Amino acid sequence: MLTTILLVEDDQGIARFVKKGLLENSFSVDMAFDGQEGLKLALLNFYDLVLLDILLPQKDGREVLKELRERGNQVPVIFLTAKDNESDIVHGLNLGADDYITKPFSFHELLARIRAVLRRENKGSGVPSRFKVSNLLLETDGHRVFRENIKIELTPKEYALLEYFVRYQGQIITRTMISERIFDYYFDTSTNVIDVHVSHLRNKIDKDFQPKLLHTVKGVGYVLEDRG
Repeated sequence: MLTTILLVEDDQGIARFVKKGLLENSFSVDMAFDGQEGLKLALLNFYDLVLLDILLPQKDGREVLKELRERGNQVPVIFLTAKDNESDIVHGLNLGADDYITKPFSFHELLARIRAVLRRENKGSGVPSRFKVSNLLLETDGHRVFRENIKIELTPKEYALLEYFVRYQGQIITRTMISERIFDYYFDTSTNVIDVHVSHLRNKIDKDFQPKLLHTVKGVGYVLEDRG
């Protein structure tokens, strides 16, 4: 599945800003606006990383992290905080936070911190960061794609689609699955929005290469596999 991040932030302006940037960089994002809801989502679902504000209504971010760790949930957590004195930082790290970033922050800095934490986590867990299907190579660290050693430039949406297909290579991915995971909303899957994006992706990764990898399953969806 795509890298999925839970963003727990009560400032809706900051939340929208961060979510927009994450979606543009091919992450999947869930949001909560208070600590209680954030804790509930973190316990119910699998996330690759949690961005957790400290000063939250209903339940403080530090309480959320403490309860997660007490329940054995070791999801990586980056604190978003206006508190930048040393004691607050040390306290957060001692609770089990993987990193922190103080407000105001640039999205580029946040993105670099996220990728650094995910690299450490993947290295320790043995989760692969490189995927191959025939002569197509996808590197999740840096969102790079190559076909026959030729680098292919993809839009964020095209990359997200390809990573989804690659991670589930050989399995049929329906239009409904794509709309929920990639487009982050539900819409009438009889429209051609998904087909257009897949067509653009296919032109880039398949048109000038052999074997063809991205196949249409008529009336159902798509599958990425080497049928040669």
